[in-house]
Amino acid sequence: MNDSASRRVRVRAPELVGKGGWLNTGDQQYTLADLRGRIVILDFWTFCCINCLHVLDELRELEERHRDTVVVVGVHSPKFVHEAEHQAVVDAVERYGVEHPVLDDPELATWKQYAVRAWPTLVVIDPEGYVVAQHAGEGHVHAIERLVEELEAEHEAKGTLRRGDGPYVAPEPEPTVLRFPGKALLLPSGNFLVSDTTRHQLVELAEDGESVVRRIGTGERGFTDGSAEQASFNEPQGLALLDDGSVVVADTVNHALRRLDLASGAVTTLAGTGKQWMQGAPTSGPAREVALSSPWDVALFGGKVWIAMAGVHQLWTYDPEAGTVQVAAGTTNEGLVDGPGAEAWFAQPSGLAATAERLWLADSETSALRWVDLDGAVHTAVGTGLFDFGHRDGEAGQALLQHPLGVTALPDGSVAVADTYNHALRRYDPATGEVTTLATDLREPSDAVLVGDDIVVVESARHRLTRLRLPEEAVRVEAVAHRTQRAATEVAPGRLRLDVIFQAPAGQKLDTRYGPSTRLLVSATPPELLLKGEGADSDLSRELELDPAVTEGVLHVSAMAASCDDDPANEYPACHVHQQDWGVPVRLVEGATDRLPLVLAGLDEGEAR
Repeated sequence: MNDSASRRVRVRAPELVGKGGWLNTGDQQYTLADLRGRIVILDFWTFCCINCLHVLDELRELEERHRDTVVVVGVHSPKFVHEAEHQAVVDAVERYGVEHPVLDDPELATWKQYAVRAWPTLVVIDPEGYVVAQHAGEGHVHAIERLVEELEAEHEAKGTLRRGDGPYVAPEPEPTVLRFPGKALLLPSGNFLVSDTTRHQLVELAEDGESVVRRIGTGERGFTDGSAEQASFNEPQGLALLDDGSVVVADTVNHALRRLDLASGAVTTLAGTGKQWMQGAPTSGPAREVALSSPWDVALFGGKVWIAMAGVHQLWTYDPEAGTVQVAAGTTNEGLVDGPGAEAWFAQPSGLAATAERLWLADSETSALRWVDLDGAVHTAVGTGLFDFGHRDGEAGQALLQHPLGVTALPDGSVAVADTYNHALRRYDPATGEVTTLATDLREPSDAVLVGDDIVVVESARHRLTRLRLPEEAVRVEAVAHRTQRAATEVAPGRLRLDVIFQAPAGQKLDTRYGPSTRLLVSATPPELLLKGEGADSDLSRELELDPAVTEGVLHVSAMAASCDDDPANEYPACHVHQQDWGVPVRLVEGATDRLPLVLAGLDEGEAR
């Protein structure tokens, strides 16, 4: 047995349980025993979470290279109430091209068994059924691949590795004109341009919103410029008309902005390198030389193209004249904080709409409607934070949305919100401060465009555009309010030791060439919860003090660690940034634990049994 194998802590893997059953297996139900002999990677994800979508993309190459030894199992663990609906999970698995088995766990049973605290979390189980590694967040696939290669060699030698086809069974494709369309744009001709996200195309529809005029893109995932027939996209989303009559496209999974020449159908790249932006990379410069991160929507505001950079919880701008990009607002921390752009926090901004004075945005993970003024300051109209959501009309301060993805400016100064997980179209009127419901019975609406007195809604999970007359009266809806389903962690009041577990992957060491290689940022909601321990430092362990008078709240923890290949002979070692944000709901209970371990990478040996 090699040295790393002998050092490895092994914990027996709990059973995989989920009330929703298995998807992508041809209706076959599985247990861990059925997968014995294979290396199993559990991907705890939820489909609202951009970091989870990043990990789906990171895993694709690893799955392909180790197809006969590795089985990836997505364990769908919902944050929002809508995500606990089985059909919504079925839709998401197709929408995001998930090509491995998925266990639908609406009650978070398996999540709790594995003591998971963050989306996404990856857990590696060896061929004998033991947990050998856990990683929270994105950017870990290089380390997991190295571990997979070690496990292949170790268990081949022991005779415990079983090669062969995995349990994945592809679902039958559906013959619809659009497939999970994302955003739409009314063209000067009166036609509609729609991002046909799951089919990796743009589709021009006639004025009826149904007849196909032309398709742009091959329909296969790719990043190629050229004619309408040659060009390729990767899950495109937002669309905006530029002053020169061309269209800018948020090509989300390519981490790029593309330009469509409407006359010729030619596609070129305006911004992005095709690689995902990571901490420490440039945040401004020539547009083709700066990496972006999951741009989800675009809008022209103040002469620049504003970008909802969902992947890093920021707003960026692209300057068409100068050909440059830069950060406009957001710190990359996930949450809801207003103020000057440089200090604001967002959570997956996913929809933009500009008026002369305001840039409106749907901030999906905080279930919020927010706006940016001409001075670049950020304000919130509706929404309170990451954990409260629902469908409640009335005064904006107490109104609730559920993961909205789109926003549309209306002629009277109000805005329509595609309230995606409530299957509704909502309206906010700044003049009265009131929130109302315009329409219900939509299916995951993700955008809407104004056409005369009508509003045309992108009904994403019904694969169509739906035309509605803008109603004069609101729909009456029974108010509901929800909190995130995750159970609060019981901790003792007073002193709490926070330990972020990070073990550099095999063959790597912490990157200390430019100073400390780790960073820990801690805050709380409400702020009064933390008497001591708030702020940033380089140590991944910290003594917190919790106010006994505050019985419950949320600890916000952001951790970063950088590691490099540990090979003295290599002058330019490959380096990797591991990063994760946790929002940990806590309840203060006398006699409860005084230690909170959060695994960034490795295993918490204090919890290993």
